[in-house]
Amino acid sequence: MEKFSLQDFQHKADDVLIRHKSILDILTKLQESSARINRAVAKSATYCGCIELHIKKQEIPENISYSQLKGYMKSHVDGGLCDVCKEKIEQELSTSFFYMSALCNIFDLDMKNLLEDYYENHLKTLGKYGLL
Repeated sequence: MEKFSLQDFQHKADDVLIRHKSILDILTKLQESSARINRAVAKSATYCGCIELHIKKQEIPENISYSQLKGYMKSHVDGGLCDVCKEKIEQELSTSFFYMSALCNIFDLDMKNLLEDYYENHLKTLGKYGLL
């Protein structure tokens, strides 16, 4: 198997995207793929039951610093994905990446550069404070 690159993925997405080449098609397919991710997660809890969702207000002590906050935040997910649900969510996420790549292609944006810039200028430089 040859080495995978994000740029190869983006070029291949451009090659194979024929029917949904319009920006409106891409935007609606991207939104649809996001909804399908949400649905797959919900079905993992409600239909399969491999995960349980215990949603409640985050309980955060009053006198902690922002850097301590992560230790108090919960995901509200108990359990782990079974193989079937994991495969379905991976499939839906992959479809979403495909349409994000198609959107980048429309505007001549390089996904690799976008991610590298975000990593350097937000995640690495600003760290947890960049997401405020």
